[in-house]
Amino acid sequence: MPVYCVSYDLTQLGRDYASLHDELKRSGAWWHHLGTTWLVHTSEAAEQLSTRLRRSLDDNDSLLVIKVGRDYAGWLPQKAWDWIEKQLQ
Repeated sequence: MPVYCVSYDLTQLGRDYASLHDELKRSGAWWHHLGTTWLVHTSEAAEQLSTRLRRSLDDNDSLLVIKVGRDYAGWLPQKAWDWIEKQLQ
């Protein structure tokens, strides 16, 4: 199963986006350490995941769903790298 990086920009101030977070958590295994970025391990294709999450967003919000591969880098806690490695196996 692929791991996707899901990133979003929510423009509606004061709106409750709990339904978006609930949908992300329904994706299977997930990791969330950065404000508007999630990693999800799901059997869905990127288009399917995007379509499902889009229902929880407003028309002026932005959403990016992109497959995570082995070529990655950044500055994260070790538990984040451990989670990524485990899910990509």
